Amino acid sequence: MESGADARNDRRTAEEKAIDDWLPVTSSRNAKWWYSAFHNVTAMVGAGVLSLPYALSQLGWGFGITVLVLSWVITLYTLWQMVEMHEMVPGKRFDRYHELGQHAFGEKLGLYVVVPQQLIVEVGTCIVYMVTGGKSLQKFQQSICPDCKPLRTTYFILIFASVHFVLAHLPNFNSISGVSLAAAIMSLSYSTIAWVASWKRGAHDDVDYSPRSKTPVGQMFGMFSALGDVAFAYAGHNVVLEIQATIPSTPEKPSKGPMWLGCVVAYIIVAICYFPVAIIGFYVFGNTVDDNILITLEHPPWLIASANMFVIIHVIGGYQIFSMPVYDMIETFLVKSVKLKPSGVLRFTVRTLFVVITTFIAITFPFFGGLLGFFGGFALAPTTYYLPCIIWLIVRKPKRWSITWCINWICIVIGVLIMILAPIGGLRSIIRSAGSYKFYS
Repeated sequence: MESGADARNDRRTAEEKAIDDWLPVTSSRNAKWWYSAFHNVTAMVGAGVLSLPYALSQLGWGFGITVLVLSWVITLYTLWQMVEMHEMVPGKRFDRYHELGQHAFGEKLGLYVVVPQQLIVEVGTCIVYMVTGGKSLQKFQQSICPDCKPLRTTYFILIFASVHFVLAHLPNFNSISGVSLAAAIMSLSYSTIAWVASWKRGAHDDVDYSPRSKTPVGQMFGMFSALGDVAFAYAGHNVVLEIQATIPSTPEKPSKGPMWLGCVVAYIIVAICYFPVAIIGFYVFGNTVDDNILITLEHPPWLIASANMFVIIHVIGGYQIFSMPVYDMIETFLVKSVKLKPSGVLRFTVRTLFVVITTFIAITFPFFGGLLGFFGGFALAPTTYYLPCIIWLIVRKPKRWSITWCINWICIVIGVLIMILAPIGGLRSIIRSAGSYKFYS
């Protein structure tokens, strides 16, 4: 009897290993520390950096820079927590955000707490990147051919989406490392173009740093939306455990060493990208800056065209980084719960449908600025600013009123405030945009 049970267990273990070897997150564990660096840069430095001068114009100099610096420090701290917690149980790796949530909150509650928020972040980011890619493609065409017949934004989003119908079928994180590296280089390039071009242009004598809105209500909603823009700029935590899962680990050399090195390098690059763009962009243009600084920068046309092409290449990579955990969730559910056989046909169907759905939503609701604020506050604040702190308090149980306990609670309070306030401003912005918007224009 025992030998029969052992055989069944061995067969089940072999089946589970075969499934893990097929799933996107766990199929390849030979990544190096620099994979972590450029995957994190691609995930973090997204379209959000281009809206930071606009966010600063809503928040003002003092409060705006405080929010930017605080966000950088808090999110680096919560990133460190997640890297540390990846292997805190001996012999086990939490390869996915929801697995860490299940360890902290319990099997069922952990799924209900983490999965909806993670899906909103990752699917929402993919939709925003579809809109960004399409609009950047449109801006690129306008820059190189100002006399050409203008096309609808819808068509440019569809052109941008066509690339993903091919790239979506790359099987795992390591297979998209080339795309991710190119995207990371591009993000550094267009960020540099944004602040250098602004600096060369110089501030006009009549530049105005007063609040964008002249009414107290408008200023308040503007500040709420700007908090969401800043939160959106620090979005990488939703894929950090999935990235760490690709790094090999042994008891002597755990994965947290190379992973943390990659994260520190990534965060230095984040600072190099974010702070000059936000500060110089606002300094030069004041409260007239657009929600995408490349739109405000119209000259020289060839440079702005290049920057927009860099944005397009970057959001192609960013879309792949954020969609991979979604593919993993759907494919895990279909293979482990629905008991479908792992196959190329299943993978092709799931991923093609995902690209179709995100494309459809993007062409239907392309409100770039409002989408950033809404998604930034509603979902990114919990998963980035305070959920890692709550899990840390539950699992590590630091002494009440100790420095660690206090730091975590400060992060939780700030994160909750952003989660409550930012969607209000973002939703108002979407409603105002929707009032004058024609579908599929």
